[in-house]
Amino acid sequence: MRSLNKPLALLGFFVVFISTIFCPFLKVPLQANWNLYQVDTALFMITNGILGLCVLLFFMRKLSGFRIAALALIAWIILSFILVYFQINNYVGFKFLDGLLSKTLNIKWGWAVLLAGAVMILFSVGKGKKVGE
Repeated sequence: MRSLNKPLALLGFFVVFISTIFCPFLKVPLQANWNLYQVDTALFMITNGILGLCVLLFFMRKLSGFRIAALALIAWIILSFILVYFQINNYVGFKFLDGLLSKTLNIKWGWAVLLAGAVMILFSVGKGKKVGE
């Protein structure tokens, strides 16, 4: 039997959703900081789609599916961070230009906030106590 910490899950939903819009994910020279939508619209849509699936399973009280969706959200965030990192470092294909580009584009702290919100969602589901313990 699983139990659900509803305030922690709701806080995690809020943190993930707000961080994709307002937190800086990439610093681009001459254009300031970019949020996740400006970095890549597909990453933004897929991240919010998985978050929407988590919210749906939360309200349907399907805790095992909710936990799997939370794990998928964390895996997607880690994968998208790795993809953005490699995209920055291998964009042109020439070593000199890629090195120059990777020095000008900087990954910002929004990734950590996004991952922290997803971890809060994951840890909101725990093992419940058995009756009689």
